[in-house]
Amino acid sequence: MKMNDNIADLLGKKAAFYLDHVCQKITKDELLTPGKYSLEKVFGDSNRNPQVLRSLAQLYGQGNLGGTGYLSILPVDQGIEHSAVYSFYKNPDYFDPENILKLALEAGCNGVASTFGGLALNARKYAHRIPFIVKINHNELLSFPNKYDQTLFGKVKNAWDMGAVAIGATIYFGSEESDRQITEISEAFEHAHQLGMATILWCYLRNEAFKTADQDYHSAADLTGQANHIGVTIQADIIKQKLPTNNFGFKNIKFGKYDDAMYEALTTPHPIDLCRLQVANCYMGKIGLINSGGDSKGESDLLEAITTAVINKRAGGTGLIMGRKAFQRPFKDGVNLLQRVQSVYLDNKITVA
Repeated sequence: MKMNDNIADLLGKKAAFYLDHVCQKITKDELLTPGKYSLEKVFGDSNRNPQVLRSLAQLYGQGNLGGTGYLSILPVDQGIEHSAVYSFYKNPDYFDPENILKLALEAGCNGVASTFGGLALNARKYAHRIPFIVKINHNELLSFPNKYDQTLFGKVKNAWDMGAVAIGATIYFGSEESDRQITEISEAFEHAHQLGMATILWCYLRNEAFKTADQDYHSAADLTGQANHIGVTIQADIIKQKLPTNNFGFKNIKFGKYDDAMYEALTTPHPIDLCRLQVANCYMGKIGLINSGGDSKGESDLLEAITTAVINKRAGGTGLIMGRKAFQRPFKDGVNLLQRVQSVYLDNKITVA
């Protein structure tokens, strides 16, 4: 694994902007930050049973980041969400789901998140080698016209039977179907916990009104933060969220509850402060926030991935869940990219802001 990258050199002129920032609205002393004993501190007195704690420990103990309190997860469900041809045409090897598992193992990821079919086909060979996270619902792309909904693709027990340590699910908060999705996934998470599996929630926003003529607020810090807060309320053990790119969603769309004073009190336009607001909504960091790596744009992928990792770590987040930037390139390059992102979390000089 490459450990010699100088993160400051990679960030270039933006290095001081990201590496020297100090959060003064919500300070790091107010958070529970990731560390060796995070699980005991968070869940030791909770309602999670010992089997759930064991599953979480297996996930947090795997790979290059094992034992640090941070996570590097490879998610590949884009074959359903974005169509398989569009997702895999840059690297057709990943039509074969075994190569997804090989990539996660070679890169030293904590776990791999994928579909029922892809993980089930390889369960006996790999479930004991790397933690499985079974994505139980998807927005299938083939319905026309496209709609924003998440459909269950299997039962929680199916995931447990194949040896998964966790289930993952998406809720499209703000969509017309969100109430049903919240009910479905709340029940699924309760069942997963009963069986001893951990739970990870993709807290995404979907509503045409969230995109105005001036701004797309699907990644606004206040709206995504509220989605996170609902996610931890239904007992997600880990929250997945897009990195915030703006703020003032409630204010500028003019809905929900907002006050100018809340923005002034809690955050600034700095990307680390915006992400800190997401972390705060995850019970002040007690429920880990992993940010998504985003789509692949080619040559800029490394810089974008490193920047996202630095923002997440310095905000008090728990890691990255990065797929397309890794699997939409040759195998060795994907391994290298994932490991260079992991190096951010292994670098003790990069601290919580």
